[in-house]
Amino acid sequence: MAESVRRQAAEGLAWIGWAKEQAELARQRFGALIGLDPLTATRQVARVANTSTGVIDIAFSMPWKSGDRVLVVAGEFPTNVTPWRAAAQHFELELASVSLDAFLTDIEVGLAQLEAELARGVRLVAVCAVQFQYGLAMPLERIGQLCRQHGARLFVDGIQAVGTMPLDVAALGIDYFAAGAHKWLMGCLGAAYLYVSKEAAAELQPRLVGWMSHRDPEAFLFAGGPRVAHDEPLQGAPGNFEQGVLNYHGCAASAAGMGPLVQLGPAAIRAHVQSYLDALEAGLLDLGFESLRAEAEESRSAILAVRPPAGVALEALHMNLFERGIVQTAPDGVLRLAPHWPNPLDEVDFVVASVREALGR
Repeated sequence: MAESVRRQAAEGLAWIGWAKEQAELARQRFGALIGLDPLTATRQVARVANTSTGVIDIAFSMPWKSGDRVLVVAGEFPTNVTPWRAAAQHFELELASVSLDAFLTDIEVGLAQLEAELARGVRLVAVCAVQFQYGLAMPLERIGQLCRQHGARLFVDGIQAVGTMPLDVAALGIDYFAAGAHKWLMGCLGAAYLYVSKEAAAELQPRLVGWMSHRDPEAFLFAGGPRVAHDEPLQGAPGNFEQGVLNYHGCAASAAGMGPLVQLGPAAIRAHVQSYLDALEAGLLDLGFESLRAEAEESRSAILAVRPPAGVALEALHMNLFERGIVQTAPDGVLRLAPHWPNPLDEVDFVVASVREALGR
């Protein structure tokens, strides 16, 4: 990112050629992490501002009919709920939900609730690949199968998953997949990626467009190009979701951050992180914490959520750990730790010792 800023400062507009190469490299590396070849990524992945933008783009571009039903998961991060609520109000849709608690208790119970709603008729299902509070990896393959059986589109917020676990959006039956770059992709705020399947793209309506949504939006700016025209054809989804000038500095950071992810491979990263969390979970259990980690291996993510021992104030523990150099979060009354590929396994002893000292304080 610093290199991108330096180049722009030194070269001015001449920097844009390098910046565009980095933005395309970022798109293709994101595509590789969700099972796409480079050409498919170029055609089916848009570079957007954040995960929310991706959700909003789809929520307000679907060919809705009054009375269509949208199904969300109650208790999910608001990114994947609020835009659907707004679309429901605007297009006179019915917003339904299934319980996150059902999936946390028993995946089969959650899937049964989901299928019951699908049987009543659902136009689109919106889920997060990994639940942010507890780190539960949702059964995307089975959800995708149920959606296809009942004729529903599937939107997945993948920000807590992509980069730490193998994903193949086509094989999973995912129609739309959005993820910001500032979490597991090791990029920065203000850059994100939106995948739209070829079949789903064909039905979207261009309600949210800008000057960069045209097929050749910049042609009129250069010598010999056509005169500016406001009725040039749009490039279609998902390209038309790149409504304005990209965050090229953020895209450059994304390309760099995703480089090691592609090189190492999500499967190897997942194996490393699970080994780390196995040791960390055991150490925290010995200190009296309650683990909320899923028992089934396939339901585990790169997030370990735990509840502190009785009588321990979570906020005080959270701040004390920050002071000791342990970066973590505390959503909804749980302590959440999320290592990635750079975190070495021999670091776990330091983390556990720091938690023990924080508890003593």
